[in-house]
Amino acid sequence: MPTVAYDARDAVGPRLRGWGRYARELLRALQAAGGLDYAVLGERGRGPELWWEQVTLPRALRRRGADLVHVPNCFLPLRRPCPGVVSVLDLAFEAHPEDFRPRTRWKYRTITPRAVRSAERVIAISAFTRDDVVARYGIHEQKVRVVPLAAALPEGDAPAPAGPPYLLAVGDLRAKKNLRRLVRAFASLRAEGREHRLLLAGADAGEGAALHGDGVELLGYVDDARLDALLRGAAALVHPSLYEGFGLVVLEAMARGTPVVAADTTALPETAGGAAALCDPLDPADIARAIRAVLDHPERYAERGRARAAAFSWERTAAATRAVYEELL
Repeated sequence: MPTVAYDARDAVGPRLRGWGRYARELLRALQAAGGLDYAVLGERGRGPELWWEQVTLPRALRRRGADLVHVPNCFLPLRRPCPGVVSVLDLAFEAHPEDFRPRTRWKYRTITPRAVRSAERVIAISAFTRDDVVARYGIHEQKVRVVPLAAALPEGDAPAPAGPPYLLAVGDLRAKKNLRRLVRAFASLRAEGREHRLLLAGADAGEGAALHGDGVELLGYVDDARLDALLRGAAALVHPSLYEGFGLVVLEAMARGTPVVAADTTALPETAGGAAALCDPLDPADIARAIRAVLDHPERYAERGRARAAAFSWERTAAATRAVYEELL
C-alpha cells in the first residue's frame, strides 16, 4: 500500500484558524476513507521551523519510504525524495503584505513561489486562488487542482448572547478584513433606527483602536463553542473582507441558517454561490444596502445558505484530494 506523508503541524493546537481547520478536517476525512497508508508528521522538535521544513522533513520522508508528501500550508520541501503536493489557501501575503510581520512575510514570499513551482501538483481551495497562483507565480494551470473546503466548526447548543439582535463579523482585526468600512456602514443603519448591535469576534491585529462606535462590541478571540453560539444567534454574518482565498466562515454561517452579507470580490462570490447578499466592500453605503436586504428577508437567505453549505463536505474534499494523490502514485 502506498505511503503518503502528511504534514499535520497546523492540525493541532488550541486556536486553529482557517488553515489549521483545513489540515485537521482533511486528515480526518482521508484516514476515514482508507485505502492509503498515511504517515502523519506533526512533531518538528527543536530548532528553526524553516530548518525542519527544508532539512528534517526530507530526511523523515526517506526514513519512512514515503511515496508522496502533502504539505497543506505552502512550505513544501524544495528538495525531497518523492513527489510533492502543496496546498495554497490564499496569497494574502502578496496582496496585503502590511498584514504580516516582516519575518512571516519574508518566509511566505520567499518559500511559497518556489514550493509551488517545484511541486508536482498544487491544490488551490478555490478557482480564485488557482488563478491568483497562476498569474503571480507563472506556473501552468494544468498542474493546479481546485479542491474546496467544507464547514468545519462543531455545532453545539450553547446559548447565543442575550440582549438586542446583533450583526456578527468574524476574523482577526486587521486591515484586509475591512472592518472600518463595516463600522461606518453600521453607523448609518443605527442612524436609521435599527437597534442591532455589531459584534466583532477576532484577535486584535492592529485595527481594534479604530473600530469603536455606538453599538459596536469587540469580543476578542472566541473559542469554538462560543463562535458556534455567536453564529447561530446572529441576525446576519457580515464579511466585507477585501481578500479571501475561500471564506470558510461564510459556509459556517450558512450551515446554521444564518443570513450572510459578503464582499463581491476575490473568492467570496464563488464560495457564496448566489446564496449571500453581495456588496462593494469599498463602499460603506453598499455594505449597508446589503445588510438591509438580509435583515428584511432573512428566511430567503437562510434557505439559500443551508442549501449552499450542504453542497460541500469533507468527504468530497478528501475524495478530490485522494484523486490528486493518485495522479502521482
